[in-house]
Amino acid sequence: MKSQDETLEEWCRALLQAYKLEDAQVDVNAVLSLAGVAAHAVVRPAAPLTTFIAGFAAGLAAAPGREMDAASMDAALAVARSLAADYDAEAAGTAGE
Repeated sequence: MKSQDETLEEWCRALLQAYKLEDAQVDVNAVLSLAGVAAHAVVRPAAPLTTFIAGFAAGLAAAPGREMDAASMDAALAVARSLAADYDAEAAGTAGE
């Protein structure tokens, strides 16, 4: 039986191949970490929404004619992670009002 990590890596490769993105590098742990931050800082359903939008933003950052790079993906993940953390901080600050 495969481990969860093996299954996720296999699934990631299958998705990349299906989208003809075999050369793209995806940091599965970074994406899962972002999903965790969004799920806990905002609400659980924010996890898939956040990771989708971060990935979409990374794709747009690597617009046609530009090669997708790790910096674009890292920047997109960082923006979403920061926004989710700020959301949690703001919610905590207004909870007592």
